[in-house]
Amino acid sequence: MSSHPPRHGHLARRLFQLYAGLALYGASSALLVRSGLGLEPWNVLHQGLSERTGLSMGVVLTVLGAAVLLLWIPLRQRPGLGTVSNVLLIGAAMDATLRVVPEAHGTVLRVVATAAGIVLNGAATGLYIAARFGPGPRDGLMTGLHRRTGVSIRLVRTVIEVTVVATGFVLGGTVGVATLLYAVTIGPIAQLFLRLFAVPPASDGLAVVAAGQPRGVILRP
Repeated sequence: MSSHPPRHGHLARRLFQLYAGLALYGASSALLVRSGLGLEPWNVLHQGLSERTGLSMGVVLTVLGAAVLLLWIPLRQRPGLGTVSNVLLIGAAMDATLRVVPEAHGTVLRVVATAAGIVLNGAATGLYIAARFGPGPRDGLMTGLHRRTGVSIRLVRTVIEVTVVATGFVLGGTVGVATLLYAVTIGPIAQLFLRLFAVPPASDGLAVVAAGQPRGVILRP
């Protein structure tokens, strides 16, 4: 019996997880924007730049993601399909969601939007990372700096994220209780969904293009 159908099914599942995860990531980030209670660290910067430039948050996210990807060159990082798709899809999904989801008014709706945004963001992270098509540009920057400098990933991540939050806040990005809540809960939530959405190896044992998962994934695109 030919082994091609199982291989094709395995690849199809990984591709579905990749693109469903990236689309959900953008949509979940939009929910946090609409909650008004605070954003993920990088989106604080994206929102601040959006306020200053007049561009949509999704466009800013895409442009900045492409710029960060250029920094991979001196770090000798190799982008995968997931890396490029991350740059192109998340911002578009965020803008599409922001166009149809109104701002949340009232404490209950804002809390619900925040909780839904964080949980769905964790699910999205589990989906696209478990697909194993490469890290997002910002995670690749962190792991690349770690490898080139020898500084711990935790310290590199902390320095970068404190910098982007502070810069974004000065530019007008929203920092609030949801920012802190996201920081302390996204890791465990994403790990839960990573286990749930884990893709078993292809049954025929043959390599599938871009199958390698980078070490030190930081659970953020």
